[in-house]
Amino acid sequence: MSVAAGRPGVLRRLYDWVIGWAGSRWAVPALALLAFSEASFFPIPPDVLLLAMALARPRRALHYAAVCTLASVAGGVLGYGIGAGLMDAVGCALVKAYSGEAVFDLLAARFTQHDFWAVFVAAVTPIPYKIFTITAGAVGSDFWTFLTASLLGRPVRFLALALLVYFVGPPVKRFIDRYFNLLSVAFVVLLLGGFALVKGLRGGADEGGPAAADSAYLRMCGGQGE
Repeated sequence: MSVAAGRPGVLRRLYDWVIGWAGSRWAVPALALLAFSEASFFPIPPDVLLLAMALARPRRALHYAAVCTLASVAGGVLGYGIGAGLMDAVGCALVKAYSGEAVFDLLAARFTQHDFWAVFVAAVTPIPYKIFTITAGAVGSDFWTFLTASLLGRPVRFLALALLVYFVGPPVKRFIDRYFNLLSVAFVVLLLGGFALVKGLRGGADEGGPAAADSAYLRMCGGQGE
């Protein structure tokens, strides 16, 4: 008996609903909006919707990945703008909301020398991308380096998923259908792991007096970091 057998759970019903809905005329705009917002302020990544849409229409998988990539890069530009011009009004609160103060401090100390690789690595990891984009703008990272790294890094994440569906197709869907519950748990663990890593870094920074005193986040945001 497959893992997915029995009465469908909430996630399974949601997955089936998204698969059925993925062919609607609103699917692509919704994917673009989700990818855009996730790169600058929204917590939910677009990967699940991208996968569902690609599984529903495998021949369109690469198109969906391209939409996801471009929208995510555009959202990253918004995140950069928030850090560059709206850090006090918006950026500080967003970083704090994701417990990203320690990541902000780490990036602020390294962005000037490793701008490209910091953004590129962030573009393919489960760590909330918005923290990287906001920090890049806040510390004055070179915009064109930031944009280039985003354009090269985001496709690695989204196109890898789309290429798998495009070339393998139905077997991927059968595999997901069979092991859906297990894969759902794995995805949630990865997502929460990214946030847990951020929180862990924050906790480590809080324990170090000198490091906390030299916090770039506290210098920029003042009392908002309390």
